[in-house]
Amino acid sequence: MANDKLGRPTDQRIAVLRGQVSSLFKYGKIETSLAKAKAVASKAEKILTLAINTYEDNVKVTKTVDENGTKVQKEIVNDGPKKLNARRKIMAFVYDLKDERREKESLEAYRARTEGINHPLIEKIFNVYAPKYAERAKELGTKGGYTRVIKTGTKRGDAGQLAIVELI
Repeated sequence: MANDKLGRPTDQRIAVLRGQVSSLFKYGKIETSLAKAKAVASKAEKILTLAINTYEDNVKVTKTVDENGTKVQKEIVNDGPKKLNARRKIMAFVYDLKDERREKESLEAYRARTEGINHPLIEKIFNVYAPKYAERAKELGTKGGYTRVIKTGTKRGDAGQLAIVELI
């Protein structure tokens, strides 16, 4: 799989993989060709492993903030050096997809839900997927196996093999 070119030049192949990996993390499941599915699953596993190994690296910092003319001490939780490095690596590969408004959600409710979240997909990887799969790894005693590739059939036009990639 490491040398699978997917019939595209390097820049296009990387762009396709970035887009599909981003969609996989956003929706949890995508349908694509079998070759792309295997490549996407491989890259998604590496990203999840990086997030799982570093998601607990936090540093508490006390800062003095000026509120209404009075200085107040606030405790802020920042990323530690390992988590910050992992976050930057993931952000370099995964597209920054924004949250969409839900059906029948008012604009005010959408803004309140997304307030203070600059990179929702990255936050989802670190706050939802990493703890979930770390717990799973602890229970099963294994690492990896976060994605599943299921063959579904063939495409109508060229009879290419289709597959679904999903996060387990």
